Amino acid sequence: MEFEQDRAIYAQIADRIMENIIEGSWEEGERIPSVRELAVSLEVNPNTVVRAFNYLQEQDIIFNKRGIGYFVVDNGRDMAQRLKRSEFIQKDLPHLFRSISMLDLSFEEIEREYEKFIKTEEAG
Repeated sequence: MEFEQDRAIYAQIADRIMENIIEGSWEEGERIPSVRELAVSLEVNPNTVVRAFNYLQEQDIIFNKRGIGYFVVDNGRDMAQRLKRSEFIQKDLPHLFRSISMLDLSFEEIEREYEKFIKTEEAG
């Protein structure tokens, strides 16, 4: 995983975990990789992974079974999606709107491009 320079690594790891949950790579109730496993695979300090896990626990997306590992909560997909949606609306959407306005893009153009994107995603 390549990390962005302008954002905390633990937050990027938490985002990746949430994406895996939303996409169904890790199902609700399923054990996720351990701190050590993720730290090794991502080539980061285990404390950074612990910080990401703590954040996700605070958001009620994962939970810890002491001595066994971390698991996705029963409604973890919905919780992760809700949190990601809220972050998108608060952080990304204003930048997107600014670009749309600045470039004088019509909603029809955006819709066409979105439909192309969806077709590409479905094909790939």
